Amino acid sequence: MTTPAPQRGGFVFLDPEQGRVLRVVPFQYNPDSITRTLRPQDGRGDTGDRLEALRLHGPPLETFQIDAEFDVVDQPTAATGPAPAAGGDLFGALSALETAVCPTSAQLTQQNDMASRGILQIAPVEAPLPVLVLGRRRVLPVRIMDFTVTEESYDRDLNPVRARVALSVRVLTVDDVGFTHKAGGLYLRHQQSRERFAALVGYGPGAVGYTET
Repeated sequence: MTTPAPQRGGFVFLDPEQGRVLRVVPFQYNPDSITRTLRPQDGRGDTGDRLEALRLHGPPLETFQIDAEFDVVDQPTAATGPAPAAGGDLFGALSALETAVCPTSAQLTQQNDMASRGILQIAPVEAPLPVLVLGRRRVLPVRIMDFTVTEESYDRDLNPVRARVALSVRVLTVDDVGFTHKAGGLYLRHQQSRERFAALVGYGPGAVGYTET
């Protein structure tokens, strides 16, 4: 009996307005560990206000620290066929991640043309929406906050063939984008899923030796 291949995690980049998929970057190897940090928005700051001790002023600030490895000798294939070839190196996979934090050349050229004509830009360009997929239960809209690439091996033309990518991402919530944005809908579905799983924990107080006094 053939053992099914493990589900890969990775990033799906969406058009922020239409929600269509622009590109998919799977993790070549699923991370050995992921560090998550949740910081509540309690509104207290440094005031020490007792009335605010248990109040929550919005979704927590949630961040993920992820190390992803890439190796040219073991590139994943797409679900519907082989992934598009980008040569015998990692420039394709790395560039797909790097372009998520860079305006496109067309956007930069347009900005320059507008500036040269004295046209005031009202809002900066909007980048594709990164969605971090860690299995079916965790599909999270995120913003890439930090991105470090360590190239560990090269071919004879100095093209990277093995690399480690350290990513820091922050989960986007309805506080960041509102309820009508694609990212807001994804966040709400994730939060509802988290609440359903939390409701399955049904221990009584005796499980931890707690008694009411």
